[in-house]
Amino acid sequence: MASENGEKVEVGLSAVAEAKAKKKDWVVLSLRVVAFLATASATLVMALNKQTKSFVVATVGTTPIRASLAAKFNQTPAFVFFVVANANASLHNLVMIAMEVLGPQYDYKGLRLVLIAILDMMAMAVASAGDGAAAFMSELGKNGNSHARWDKICDKFESYCNRSAAALAVSFLGFILLLIISVMSIIKLLKPNRINHASP
Repeated sequence: MASENGEKVEVGLSAVAEAKAKKKDWVVLSLRVVAFLATASATLVMALNKQTKSFVVATVGTTPIRASLAAKFNQTPAFVFFVVANANASLHNLVMIAMEVLGPQYDYKGLRLVLIAILDMMAMAVASAGDGAAAFMSELGKNGNSHARWDKICDKFESYCNRSAAALAVSFLGFILLLIISVMSIIKLLKPNRINHASP
């Protein structure tokens, strides 16, 4: 009789734990979807960012000579890296969403959780590096550097800089979500060990 009650309690506890795990999975899945949308938006906005303006470069007599100059993301290696980093984060989240939807049936001895935690950390690290590089170049474009005699360009290419700033802001949101997801992945990875250690 005691063993029967004990079994019922264990079944009840496992059902509660399973319900909590499912709830957390939906939270992680929702965060991944938002992170995917943020990083994909940042990738597209920066990759399509271009502005062409006409400037007076010289004057012959009374006739001004104009030249068209274009500002593009691929002219700056930091912005190219930003696009690659955010595209990588988007692809990572897309794959992880697919893995979450497929469920644990493709898990082998818990390796799925380990792989997810490692890939989350890697995606977050690359996204962080891309955001840092782009933030540095954005600051340089906005204010220049008087010590190095680098002129600012945002007073000439305002739309280009505004779109870059928007892409950077959305990308930072994606990075923060990746950080939260990464922490949750590590907690999820450590939780079975805690249960095993706690059990007599």
